[in-house]
Amino acid sequence: MNGYQLTFFTQQDRRHGNQPLAEWLMALAQSMQIRGATLSTAQQGIGRHHRLHSAHFFELADQPLEVTMVVSEEESAKLFARLHAEPGLHLFYAKSAVEFGTIGEAP
Repeated sequence: MNGYQLTFFTQQDRRHGNQPLAEWLMALAQSMQIRGATLSTAQQGIGRHHRLHSAHFFELADQPLEVTMVVSEEESAKLFARLHAEPGLHLFYAKSAVEFGTIGEAP
């Protein structure tokens, strides 16, 4: 199957409404029945203002996060329509064309 890998980049302290932005994205993916999403933490990243963001021993608020999803073209269109309709949302992403599928039978 062909589709897209979507990667959304944020930080631990970024919020949307009353919850952390990365958690909000994960909940949105689940509510839209997207077949999978992964939340990953990173040690360091450079943001749009060329500032270094990193996880510190005592302070994780600046820690970079990524939410990655592999979606069909239809799922991508629906997800981006939903994101564009969301008031106050500011989110950087990367979108790459991919081939995806499953090998073998589910356990």
